Amino acid sequence: DDNPLTKVSKEKEPRGRCRYLSESERDRLLLACRDSASPDLYDAVVIALSTGARQMEIMGMRWPQVDLNRRRATLEDTKNGETRVLPLTGHALEIMEARAKVRRIDTDLIFPARSRPRRYDATPPEVKPLDLRTPFETALKRADVADFTWHDLRHTAASYLAMNGASLAEIATFLGHKTLAMVWRYAHLSEQHNAGVVTRMNIRMFEGIVPGPVSERTAAG
Repeated sequence: DDNPLTKVSKEKEPRGRCRYLSESERDRLLLACRDSASPDLYDAVVIALSTGARQMEIMGMRWPQVDLNRRRATLEDTKNGETRVLPLTGHALEIMEARAKVRRIDTDLIFPARSRPRRYDATPPEVKPLDLRTPFETALKRADVADFTWHDLRHTAASYLAMNGASLAEIATFLGHKTLAMVWRYAHLSEQHNAGVVTRMNIRMFEGIVPGPVSERTAAG
């Protein structure tokens, strides 16, 4: 007659990880990536920081998805199953334009794995996306950046948006989330921006009202 699950209390879900790079960590990591033995690591990290795209989205991106004239890349096979457009601007756009000039002829992957020599009578192997796991971990160690994963580059992009005044709705759109639930972790980073919004609202709302204590305003009225 009784459902035993009604006696089980529901625990509150954690807020979610929000590890992002400080300015000094960001600079050290980018320098380490630039000096990496992998010639592709720096480019991939810059695109991740600029677009907030997931690792699999960047590594699996192909040239037909990129429109350099319109400065965007279109992701069709995303985690939530919906198409998302990544704006390409600034340094990330420069990197994509440079890579477009030296693209491989045996694949349309933007970040293809290194090809191996084959015998003349062998069937060409399928070119797979590049694996940057080891070079990235090495760069983290050299940059002295601890407790950081590739996915945290996505958190870094969203966090910097929040700190530069983006609303939670704008961050959700940027990351490709359908609801705001996943971006509440960045709410505290928007406090300064929110305070500015409230200040402007109060100025407009109470503009023209005589300042001073209530007794002084009453006498003035």
